[in-house]
Amino acid sequence: MSAKKTAEPSPESVARAERQRLAAEEGARAVADVERRAVDIRKNMARLRELREAKEAADASLSASLPAPVPKKRARKLPR
Repeated sequence: MSAKKTAEPSPESVARAERQRLAAEEGARAVADVERRAVDIRKNMARLRELREAKEAADASLSASLPAPVPKKRARKLPR
């Protein structure tokens, strides 16, 4: 009877597999973090855009309701 030798992984291959697993997990966390930050940034940009557009609309309506500014007359230079 021939006994089959069970191939046990070497300590180096176990360590390499563990490093690869940890690197994959860290990579997935990093990608998720970048995506979450991108979503947060887009939400903030949309909020700021709405505020800016509301302010510009308010400024435009205010300037439209005010009378046109009267041009100032030039001051004369006094002789010395």
